[in-house]
Amino acid sequence: MNSRKQALDKAHTLIEALPWLSRFHGKTVVVKYGGNAMTDPALQERFAENIVFLRYAGLRPVVVHGGGPQISAHLDRLGVESSFTAGLRVTTPETMDIVRMVLVGQVNREIVGLINAHGPFAVGMSGEDAHLMTAERKPALVDGVPVDIGHVGEVVDVQPGVVRTLLDDGRIPVISSVARSSDGIYNVNADTAAAALAVGLGAAKLMVLTDVEGLYADYPACEEVINRLTAGELEELLPTLSAGMVPKMEACLRAVRGGVPQAHVIDGRTPDSMLLEVFTNDGIGTMVVGEVQAPTEPVGLLEGEDA
Repeated sequence: MNSRKQALDKAHTLIEALPWLSRFHGKTVVVKYGGNAMTDPALQERFAENIVFLRYAGLRPVVVHGGGPQISAHLDRLGVESSFTAGLRVTTPETMDIVRMVLVGQVNREIVGLINAHGPFAVGMSGEDAHLMTAERKPALVDGVPVDIGHVGEVVDVQPGVVRTLLDDGRIPVISSVARSSDGIYNVNADTAAAALAVGLGAAKLMVLTDVEGLYADYPACEEVINRLTAGELEELLPTLSAGMVPKMEACLRAVRGGVPQAHVIDGRTPDSMLLEVFTNDGIGTMVVGEVQAPTEPVGLLEGEDA
């Protein structure tokens, strides 16, 4: 009897996913991959399975990744000192060579390999390839004063044609967050790179994986996660957020301001968090939407159900 109940529960879950499968079929979703989900072997495997599931379910996933812990570990092994200013890594030409090597040559290949264990899907590339992302130097602000931190950039242009070609061929692009510029190669924040790419691709959704459940209403006094807020509400909250959440929430804001209907911060420590967000009525984490947003319920939800 227990096995029958499990089968019925599974069938119910599949039926619940039906309207969401219909809504997102053929749509592009950009996933920023990072945090514990990138360093825990079990979560790495599960992430790859989730991405392949999205592909088989008819979505067009694109993965954008950084690799801060891996870069720091490699710099330590080589004895290269690394420092941060206003939360950003000071990137000398020597450091940039290592950043590029780790992101493009190590982390990217690992993610591609994990996904391709399930089929010939993933194609690795970087923001340099085919002029995908162009950056301009971004100074850090210390007490309101700009400070040069080297080869750290802000994405100012996206040419997504090569990514669209791969998607049209049924592939899963996996993109390292480095970008070209007129004076060399820049390290760019993976959150903001993912947002810029989501806008450039006209994606239906941006999902930012992080190491918290979502945006808390009043952390640490209150650990209640905000389920949904508009771009305007988020803009008001930004000055009060912790340094670690600012780039993630700024990425969500940039995405929805650029026309992406929904941007989400979700907990990458939770196995299958992406599937919970895309295919369940309740979703997970914090969703940011534009000021004027059409109802989120897909055709097929019962009256009174909350999407």
